[in-house]
Amino acid sequence: MMEPEQVVKALAALAQPTRLAIYRLLVVSGPEGLAAGQIAEKLKVSPANMSFHFKTLSHAGLVESKQDGRFVYYAANFTVMNGMVDYLTENCCGGNDAVCRTPLKKC
Repeated sequence: MMEPEQVVKALAALAQPTRLAIYRLLVVSGPEGLAAGQIAEKLKVSPANMSFHFKTLSHAGLVESKQDGRFVYYAANFTVMNGMVDYLTENCCGGNDAVCRTPLKKC
């Protein structure tokens, strides 16, 4: 289970439209992730701005990066994402799973 401070840090990192869009794109791309340039191109964001956003998301533990030659690939950290969702929904509907409307999906 994540600590409240970790959840706050992750939510704060996502509380910005560009970072939220980056994260959602990385979630869709799966564990392989995408090259930084691909993300910038798809979201129409300058590479200089992207590095700032990647740093914030990385610091919050939401994304991981790996160097491959001259490219840097970013991928969502699904362990942190699932931990955050678990924390937020731990006592959903007072623990009555039948009342919760949407079953949660795990990656």
